[in-house]
Amino acid sequence: MSSNADPNGVRERVRTDGLAEYCAYLFSPFARSDQRRWGEVYVRGLLDASGRKTPARISEHVLGRRASQSLQQFVSQSPWECADVRKRLAEQMLLAADLEAWVVDEVVFPKNGSHSVGVARQYVPTEGRTCNCQLALAVSLTTEEGSVPVNWRLLMPPLWDDDERRRGAARVPQAERHRPRWRHVLDSLDEMVQDWDLKPAPVLADWRHEPDVLPLLEGLEARGLGYLIQISGGAPLLATPSGNGPVMHLAAACDLMHTVGRRSARVTLAWREGVESRTRQSQFLAVQVPAGPGGPAARQAERRFRRPRQLLVEWPAGRPQPRAYWVTNLGSRRLPDLVSTAKLSWRSRYDLGRLREECGLADFEGRSFRGWHHHVTLASAAHGYQVLERLTARRAAGTARRAAGTARRPAPQPMLCAPRSRGAFTGGRRRAGTVN
Repeated sequence: MSSNADPNGVRERVRTDGLAEYCAYLFSPFARSDQRRWGEVYVRGLLDASGRKTPARISEHVLGRRASQSLQQFVSQSPWECADVRKRLAEQMLLAADLEAWVVDEVVFPKNGSHSVGVARQYVPTEGRTCNCQLALAVSLTTEEGSVPVNWRLLMPPLWDDDERRRGAARVPQAERHRPRWRHVLDSLDEMVQDWDLKPAPVLADWRHEPDVLPLLEGLEARGLGYLIQISGGAPLLATPSGNGPVMHLAAACDLMHTVGRRSARVTLAWREGVESRTRQSQFLAVQVPAGPGGPAARQAERRFRRPRQLLVEWPAGRPQPRAYWVTNLGSRRLPDLVSTAKLSWRSRYDLGRLREECGLADFEGRSFRGWHHHVTLASAAHGYQVLERLTARRAAGTARRAAGTARRPAPQPMLCAPRSRGAFTGGRRRAGTVN
């Protein structure tokens, strides 16, 4: 059944409210009106339908009847571009909040069968286990008050590269092959900066389970991007002489901390973490990563580094062994600000959990590459509406408090305007300095 089947039924059942305005903006690049209507139906169902968010359950909840074939066709086959929706979602976040970081997260989609695009029995680094799943990377626009994933990459396992039968069944584009994670991250950031024209924020990523952090660091530095990348103590950061002539070996983060950081004093800092804003405390130290010994190799390394690299190290209070390491090129920031930014990754992990539980992130039943990307984009849009409403409500509350404070002063009482109904939508207006 075509996705434009029974369009009048869709129009009659979908109400006009803040969500309708929000969807109209996100889906305005779609070529056909029926695509825009089905997009709103799907997002509304992801937000409101109970249980597993299947096309049948969504259509019954939103339309009062089953239209699962039409809805499934819209998600899995309809030729609309994810990038158009993702870009507009990102712009809405930039308008609603002063973003503090772009956070890269691994996202796991457990699966039972073997036919869904990109599924394989594979090791999940962040969970330390092997399971049958799809693996993806999400880049989330993040502030302390909310986080929304706006760009996605599905990680194709190596065994899918030459399996033409499965690739054909899942309609995998020819260019989609197994690639290292750092390449996916850089491609995502290039799209956001170059194609979407977004103003960058510091890039956060957990690279503790990757064998080599240097390709990612060099790629970020070549693009002039700031970063705070969590690494393992054994991560190689610096080429140093081996003692046998010009041969070089890589010094690990923990070695650098012991040789360079032992002369510096740790600083005890507290920060707030989690939705309950619990206060936590640790000791921290930030030391500059040397550019290496003199000579051509060192000068070449200095050119690659662009901005000096620093190693940020965390110790549990009173403990002799470090708990965490980060490498960063944000050395101009004060140590408390570095720590606050590094710890912001909890927010993206929390919101990805909410996206899974409340907006059906893992509920996609289709098998195609296009369908997977369409679903995660629409789920992100649904979650984004929740976050934008919360941010808008807090901003309105702050404005009301300031207005009330002004009213108590010995001055004429200001005229208060009624707030917009469900004011998450901010249209095409721009806040200076947020979007180029």
